[in-house]
Amino acid sequence: MHNEKPRRILYIEDHEDTRELVTLLLAQKSYEVITGATIESGVALASAGNFDLYLLDSWLPDGSGLDLCKQIRQFDKTTPILFYSAAAYAADSDLALKSGAQAYLVKPSQPSDLCDLVTDLIDRSRQTCSRARTGFRCRPDHSPQ
Repeated sequence: MHNEKPRRILYIEDHEDTRELVTLLLAQKSYEVITGATIESGVALASAGNFDLYLLDSWLPDGSGLDLCKQIRQFDKTTPILFYSAAAYAADSDLALKSGAQAYLVKPSQPSDLCDLVTDLIDRSRQTCSRARTGFRCRPDHSPQ
């Protein structure tokens, strides 16, 4: 990417091996990945950092990723949220999207699928926000793709 600032991702996942694997995968694509394992750490990191995307798991030791998503949306209405979860029912995806997420990917998935979706969500968000500086409103697209 030209001389843009590094793309930063907050990844909240309680399973350490999955967290490390996804972090390595995204780091290979030049993303800076900050991680946490709980809702509490997610809220603290999200409110203190400047992220291009939030990547959330559905099941966390102190509650639901849906709760984390809703809490993030209280102070950050525009940064894309992607759920990456083993919860594979359509209802799981629907609830995530209704909670403020832009996309939902069921794991396991192909690494390229995750990377492509992350890149697409960040690129669309940046395009929307750059248009906001020229008179358009900065707001994420709420469609899964």
